[in-house]
Amino acid sequence: MMLNDLQVIPSVTDYTTGISVIDAQYHRPGRAAIHLLVENGVAALIDTGTRFSVPGVMAVLAQKNIAPEQIAYIFLTHIHLDHAGGASEFMRQLPNAQLVVHPRGAAHMINPVKLVAGVMAVYGEAKFRQMYGEIEPIAAERVIEAPDGTIIELDGRPLLLLDTPGHARHHYCIHDACSESIFTGDTFGVSYREFDVNDLEFVFPTTSPVQFDPEAAHASIDRLMALQPRQAFLTHFGRIRHLEDHAAQMHELIDAFVEIARKASAQPERHASMVEALRALLSQKLATHGCTLPAAAIASLLQTDIELNAQGLAIWLDHTAKVS
Repeated sequence: MMLNDLQVIPSVTDYTTGISVIDAQYHRPGRAAIHLLVENGVAALIDTGTRFSVPGVMAVLAQKNIAPEQIAYIFLTHIHLDHAGGASEFMRQLPNAQLVVHPRGAAHMINPVKLVAGVMAVYGEAKFRQMYGEIEPIAAERVIEAPDGTIIELDGRPLLLLDTPGHARHHYCIHDACSESIFTGDTFGVSYREFDVNDLEFVFPTTSPVQFDPEAAHASIDRLMALQPRQAFLTHFGRIRHLEDHAAQMHELIDAFVEIARKASAQPERHASMVEALRALLSQKLATHGCTLPAAAIASLLQTDIELNAQGLAIWLDHTAKVS
């Protein structure tokens, strides 16, 4: 799907306790979510999608009779641009919003030059502009750095921010005790609704570049589960339950991904070997899960994640080789 083909009004799923899942319209429907949290007329957004996500979200806010001035906070679970690329445009349109970001990511939101350059180096300038548009600086006085244990109150509703590395070192998750929920960004993996079978979701890790750390990933999952959440809201994509089962699978798959990387490390076509092994593993797990989608549909849904996961595993391999 090209950006010009996106519908202005994205799909929205509303849950109890003031939580809504808004499709970020990132590449395809159901790939990335922006979460809206409303408490007594005061609202927050959790993650932003890209700049191209902004018009759709603003239209949803208008439909819900939420004025731009009612948005008090924009939370960035981390600063990868599918989560943070829309932050500067949202901050321009939401005059009272403060941006809440991990201390390791705050400087890159205030001065995004290095962040933009790094992503452009991967995609090239033309592709970057097509995917993300312009990334503008955000005034430092509107940025709140949120170290581990920060509590932000949304009209008296406490939101606990926990440092959760593993996917990225600039990642936090949000615990909302009111709804017994965690907003997990990428820490608790990826779960596309197309893979749901009889209301049971399928979840797998995201090891995309450049800071995958398997030991930290395991520890972060355990830390989240210690809160005994009833449900999780993933940026990719939306609400999942059955968290005990999913945590066990995440642990298993993190170890399996690491083993795939280690076995591929001596292969002459290391990247291709990892891609094929990841595809085979996830296809087998999906079959066990009961997924009956055609193989071509599964391959299409997994293609980008497998490619990025293999890239991230390669960077992790190279890093571990240097420090060993």
